[in-house]
Amino acid sequence: SSQQQLDTHIYIHKREMATDSDEIAIKKRRFLDFLDDDAQHGEYEDRLQKMIDKDRVRLIVNMNHLRAFRDGQLATSLLQSPFDEVVALQQAVKESVDRLDADYSKKKNNLFFVGFEGSFGSHHVTPRGLTSRLLGKLVCIEGIVSKCSLVHPKVVRSVHYCPATEQSTERSYRDATSIDGLPTFGFYPKTDDQGNALVTEYGLSVYKNHQTLSIQEMPERAPTGQLPRSIDVILDDDLVDSAKPGDRVQVFGIYRPLPSKSQGGTSGVFKTVLLANHVHILSKEALMPPITDLDIRNILKIARGKTSPFELLARSLAPSIYGNEQIKQGILCLLLGGEEKNLRRGGHIRGDINVLMVGDPSCGKSQMLRFVQNTAPHCITTTGRGSSGVGLTAAVTSDAESGERRLEAGAMVLADRGIVCIDEFDKMSDLDRVSIHEVMEQQTVTIAKAGIHTSLNARCSVLAAANPVYGQYNPYQTPMENIGLPDSLLSRFDLLFIMLDKMDPEIDSALAGHVLRSHMYRRPGEADGEALRVESSTDVVIAEEPDEDNDEGATVYAQHHAGLTGRSRERLLSVDFVKKYLLYAKARCHPILSAEAASLIASAYSKLRSKEADNKTLPVTARTLETMIRLSTAHAKSRLSDVVEKRDAKIAMELINFAYYNEATPLERRRKRRAPDEESASGSDDDDDNNN
Repeated sequence: SSQQQLDTHIYIHKREMATDSDEIAIKKRRFLDFLDDDAQHGEYEDRLQKMIDKDRVRLIVNMNHLRAFRDGQLATSLLQSPFDEVVALQQAVKESVDRLDADYSKKKNNLFFVGFEGSFGSHHVTPRGLTSRLLGKLVCIEGIVSKCSLVHPKVVRSVHYCPATEQSTERSYRDATSIDGLPTFGFYPKTDDQGNALVTEYGLSVYKNHQTLSIQEMPERAPTGQLPRSIDVILDDDLVDSAKPGDRVQVFGIYRPLPSKSQGGTSGVFKTVLLANHVHILSKEALMPPITDLDIRNILKIARGKTSPFELLARSLAPSIYGNEQIKQGILCLLLGGEEKNLRRGGHIRGDINVLMVGDPSCGKSQMLRFVQNTAPHCITTTGRGSSGVGLTAAVTSDAESGERRLEAGAMVLADRGIVCIDEFDKMSDLDRVSIHEVMEQQTVTIAKAGIHTSLNARCSVLAAANPVYGQYNPYQTPMENIGLPDSLLSRFDLLFIMLDKMDPEIDSALAGHVLRSHMYRRPGEADGEALRVESSTDVVIAEEPDEDNDEGATVYAQHHAGLTGRSRERLLSVDFVKKYLLYAKARCHPILSAEAASLIASAYSKLRSKEADNKTLPVTARTLETMIRLSTAHAKSRLSDVVEKRDAKIAMELINFAYYNEATPLERRRKRRAPDEESASGSDDDDDNNN
């Protein structure tokens, strides 16, 4: 009876497979019609030919083209039930390649794959948006690669030889991550049905590459105060090694649950993975907010205006912080950046600018960092005590499931092409601080431990804030004694600003008025006692209210009540417009150094080197010359210029002179000396006392 049940089960299964194959054949014909569609102007025939020419096996299909084909039913069915559709599309691609080049198809063992791109609508989510409604659907997720496993071979078909019977058998393997059929159960065969030992023919067996990635939510898109979510992505065949830790990627694939491995009962909670079919590396331009034509007109208007755009942008940075104009100019240069240079002979000169702020408590250093975090499109913030050396660079960890070694990216690798803000820089231990030396100059993280030797990109700017050695800045000591950091680290910073809390009645009065005016202002519709949101609290500025009939100006200039203007009626740019201006300048402007600017920089550098006896905040090395070029380039970018001119170099020299010489000379301690008449008088008094 059990044999009859088994035969019946096999018959039903075969009949279902036959029905499925008929359905797949119908779907395959529809996909063949799509690939041969004349409305596409032969685009997919060209794509197939390029795939053959480049010796690849994966065809990328655009979902927008599938929607435009006939009634758009192909795209809908692909998104909703991708397993059968993808198999049918892969068979259609195989037949198309057979027609174009039969020898190539035979060379690749008739194995061809498809990937997807284009608009996914509600199926385009972050790892946080992967909910149960998307299980078994085709999705597109955006995130940052945080972990990456090693590439392993995975057996697809094994061939076994029996020496006793001289017979060969083969067996195919599919697991829950396969899309072309049900998973196969059973163990790897070691004996045949008669108990004879089997020998595996490894040369005849078929394997495929297998790798696991962990995609994490982008730090700037994660809700404040919540841990970023992550999802495991499985890469097979030609997709392995298509991304590394720190890369920002778009991954297209099928979201599916994996059955739990526990025997007997189940808790009903399954592990979920993404079976990837296409990985697209996002460039930094793709992450920019959209800039409209109106924005570009306003940007060009500001750049060509009478007021210097560099000074206007610098004033508009962190407007709630009073004064510190030169420091804001330095931070503006950091946000704009210089020009990275990759030399033909293999050299690399960084274009990112590093800034260190050292000063007394309550000078607004952390607020500057917070403003940069909210303004820069890609910024990661950390603190000195809260981060270890491997937490900043990269760590080799053991996978909890497989036990293998894997690479985990640190803060500086995740901030590639962005900014790292390090608060309490002086609280870091020396061992942890040494680990960022390589990142700040070579802009790579080299790992050589636990059998892993690799190099990761960490092309980021560093904005650090630190307190002096004794908490309060001692004006009677040199800057080196106050800062307490080694020259090898200080020379990697382009600018070092000393911020002092000086007691001056005029400055104190102006500062108090500025702070009080900021507290007096309240936004329309804001309730009494309501806390300001972190994202917008930096925009509490003192600025003039633009004319109501000027629609363009309302988006450019910060709009606040006119009664709050405490200084001359100067207009400040709104934070949102500053973001767009910086992004436009970085993306469109790549200035080249002119001969006049180069000669001015060379003479200024030689003068700075000749003043070796003077007290400076930073050591003057060959890196200082590159600093001058970077700052000049950043100023040229603020004007949207493609040439670094003499005036750019002059502004850069002024900024460097301020950073190198401001508060650099220690005060002399005054010793109270008594006058000669007083000394003689006191001496005679002593004599009288002795005589008595």
